[in-house]
Formats: sequence, C-alpha cells, structure tokens
Amino acid sequence: MGIIKVKDLIFEYIRRDEEGNVEGITTAIDDINLDIEQGDFVSVLGHNGSGKSTLAKHLNAILYPTEGTVWVDGKDTQNNEYIWDIRQTAGMVFQNPDNQIIGQVVEEDVGFGPENMGVLTKEIWERVDESLKAVGMYEFRKYSPNKLSGGQKQRVSIAGVIAMHPKCIILDEPTAMLDPKGRREVIRAVRALNDVEHITVILITHYMDEVIYSDKVYVMDKGKIALHGTPREIFSKVERLKELRLDVPQVTLLAHELKEAGIPMPDGILTKEEFAAAFDECVNRAI
Repeated sequence: MGIIKVKDLIFEYIRRDEEGNVEGITTAIDDINLDIEQGDFVSVLGHNGSGKSTLAKHLNAILYPTEGTVWVDGKDTQNNEYIWDIRQTAGMVFQNPDNQIIGQVVEEDVGFGPENMGVLTKEIWERVDESLKAVGMYEFRKYSPNKLSGGQKQRVSIAGVIAMHPKCIILDEPTAMLDPKGRREVIRAVRALNDVEHITVILITHYMDEVIYSDKVYVMDKGKIALHGTPREIFSKVERLKELRLDVPQVTLLAHELKEAGIPMPDGILTKEEFAAAFDECVNRAI
C-alpha cells in the first residue's frame, strides 16, 4: 500500500431545509480509486466543480467518505484514533495563504505547528530554519507576513507545513490567487521539496502548465477520474481535454495544430525546448 490509497470513494453533499429535511443529494465524488507511492509528484486537474478540491479534503480527513475508504500511511481516515497521526502525515496547503498565516513574524508562524505538536524549543527553531530555507524564504524570517507578496506568503504557508515533518503535502489550488511570478515561485518551491526532500506532493490545480513535471496526472470531471497517465500521455489528448473544458499549454496546442496542418510534430510536447527540437527536426527532414 502506498502513502495514500483511495478505494471506491463516494462522497455526497446532502442539502437540507430549515427544518432539517433532506432537499437533495449531490454526488461530488463518484467511485474514485487512487494509489500514491511515497515520493510521487501527483497532479489532479479539473474545471471548477469537478470534485478535485473535495477529493483533496479527503486525503487528510477534513471530509470523510460516504462510501469507500481512504488510507493515509496505512491508517483509515474514518478511525478517529488516527486523526492526529493522519494530519501530521499529510499536511494541507489551501488557496488563500492569509487563511493559514496567523503569526506576526514569519519565523513564529512557521514554528506554530511544531509547537502545538509538543516539539522541544531547540528543535522547533531548527525546523523553522530548515523549512524556510527549503522554500527560499529564510532571509525573510524576521519579516511581518503583511509585508510579503502573495507568492511569498504561500511559500511561508508551505514552510509551516514542512516544519511539521509530513511525509506528504496536499496543495489545494495553491496558486489560484497569485500572479504569474507568484505561481512560478510556489511551483518551483514545491518541485524542490519533491526532488530534494522526497516529500510526496499532491497538487490540485486547473493550471495545465503546473503539472508538466508530475509523475502522474489525474483529470477529474463530474466527480470521476476522466483521464489518468503521465503528463505526456495526458497532453497527447488535446481534443479530449477541450471536451473536459480544460485549457492546454500553449506550446502543446501549437504543436497539435501544426500536426493537424500536416507537419509531423510528435504528440504531447511539454516544453518550449521540446517544441524547438521537434520543429527543427521537421524542418531538416523537409530540406
């Protein structure tokens, strides 16, 4: 079993009137199965309302299954005995960093989680320093969070989770409220954590260009897994992604349209460098 395993997961939102009577039921998650190994970088894509954020909240027991089971590091999320362990194992970073930052000084905020865990003071400060260095925010440790940009605040939020030494970090659309520069900062920090610290990363997003370095990609629609595979496999299915109301990275779309026009470009182009190399090869063949 991997660090996170989801089996036959169904989750229903129940709507009630003022008297508590059931008015309707919406199935937000519909029979999902996942098996994520320690050290994986997994991205979950989907348009608004596809169920991806609801899935994320099941992965550290914020929500509980209506049917099915979710295990985190072998522990069933519906067993209250394991809640504390589960939330230490799988840390959560949300869209809005202002909802997670509570300290008046960056280093105090990052140390809040380990302090609540009862970590010794000396080790807390060691964790704070290593976590801020991991996300490139060590030089801002004495700053007030109010003086930081959106991308910097989000990196502080991630450092606060890292300081609790989780095996897995779940990021629920962490760049949705950021400008392009802030988005790049956060994704760069997350990739480094995965590459260097071997922390399992589960990235929930609707930005296609954020997932190209993932090990696995799952695309959700109407609460189900509509597609899954490597980034190259997913981005080879341009027309299907359009049907799912998802944008495609510009470089991938350009390669696809050139192929449709008769130029033999390969499927699943992910980067500008790949595009340039493939296009040069097409030109050389034609000469």
